[in-house]
Amino acid sequence: MNKATVLVADDDAAIRTVLNQALSRAGYDVRVTSNAATLWRWISAGEGDIVITDVVMPDENAFDLLPRVKKARPDLPVLVMSAQNTFMTAIKASERGAYEYLPKPFDLTEMIAIVGRALSEPKKIPNDAEEDLSEGMPLVGRSAAMQEIYRVLARLMQTDLTLMITGESGTGKELVARALHDYGKRRNGPFVAINMAAIPRDLIESELFGHEKGAFTGAQSRSSGRFEQAEGGTLFLDEIGDMPMDAQTRLLRVLQQGEYTTVGGRTPIRTDVRIVAATNKELKTSINQGLFREDLYYRLNVVPLRLPPLRDRAEDIPDLVRHFNIEAEKEGLQAKRFENSAYDQLKQYPWPGNVRELENFVRRITALYPQDFITSEIVEAELRTESGKDQDSPLGNMTGSLTIAQAVEDNMRRYFSEFGEDLPPPGLYHRVLEEVEYPLVLAALTATHGNQIKAAELLGLNRNTLRKKIRDLGVSVYRSPRTA
Repeated sequence: MNKATVLVADDDAAIRTVLNQALSRAGYDVRVTSNAATLWRWISAGEGDIVITDVVMPDENAFDLLPRVKKARPDLPVLVMSAQNTFMTAIKASERGAYEYLPKPFDLTEMIAIVGRALSEPKKIPNDAEEDLSEGMPLVGRSAAMQEIYRVLARLMQTDLTLMITGESGTGKELVARALHDYGKRRNGPFVAINMAAIPRDLIESELFGHEKGAFTGAQSRSSGRFEQAEGGTLFLDEIGDMPMDAQTRLLRVLQQGEYTTVGGRTPIRTDVRIVAATNKELKTSINQGLFREDLYYRLNVVPLRLPPLRDRAEDIPDLVRHFNIEAEKEGLQAKRFENSAYDQLKQYPWPGNVRELENFVRRITALYPQDFITSEIVEAELRTESGKDQDSPLGNMTGSLTIAQAVEDNMRRYFSEFGEDLPPPGLYHRVLEEVEYPLVLAALTATHGNQIKAAELLGLNRNTLRKKIRDLGVSVYRSPRTA
């Protein structure tokens, strides 16, 4: 049996050498080149069984070469490598027919495994339709964690598979869902989002499926639901863990049978939407508690995607800050430059609110400081405000390097130790709860400039519940961020 031939193109001699040696040891014939012209000559002559190429080469960009390769030899798998590790790089690789995209530096073992898989799979002819992508950066970050997300999304773009996005609040779940829609096969259809936690539970079915005139008190006319509004596009179900059981049962029927009925209606309506769900809860715990249907979970969790918290990809913070600066400048604010030591401080902060908190932080600094250059002293002062430390409270010594749960446990131990053999005064649970709730509600109101409807949606609370908390906690409806 003849050995498979791997064609390698990269202008970096070290990478060519490493790949040549590793692939040869794996049993392949290897041919290497430093330019696209030679690679194209080999391909057009029918040589090679698989291609590994860098994106940027001296004579031609691989993304410009790929359409010609796929037209001439549609069954030839092409692996694309790039040091430009952005979301758009992964998407362009997928759109132009690359078999796989690997960011540099890549894992050599993974590369060899991908080569073997590509050569063993049945040959597939991709869709000839090519559409150029507009430049933009819907997702930001070059960390290893984000690279894996880009690769998963690139594989899902041209499918209708249901996706379940999990992750802490503020990690960008809706942003990922929008990127999947905007760069996928349903990009010409509508993108409709609904937050289960922001809608009264008795209205969720009407919001999702619509209702007929007279279906319930106040239903004076027929109203379309989110499924109808999203027809032909994508429906994003945020905070799916807060969906009532009755609505879960109706959603399961839609996923199983592809049809639904409006509230008060009798005629089934066929639907064609892609479902993307998201939650910050552990749904398996909710299943064990009888709060979420197990069969619905497996219908939604066809492709799971967990977004990392910002503290686990702190190396992306400079890119994110620059991105938010550009967005602020578009809104008429003055763009700022951060000194390197300021970036170092930002990387050390735990960002419990994740990317959303960082965005609000950058906007605050952009709005409040007239100077062009943001120093570490400014960042340090603002981070003190951000953390809201109060040394007189049981939670006053929460350290930025800990998660909230770890910090509470650590501070409770120290708090109890202050009383020796005695116990603290009664009511500790409610005192601690109020201390956590107060800055949380205040931060939501500050971020939304006092808009209680938006703040309630941000917190995942009913508006009446938020109003009660504002009153009980004595929170100012809106307070401008303080400077040190």
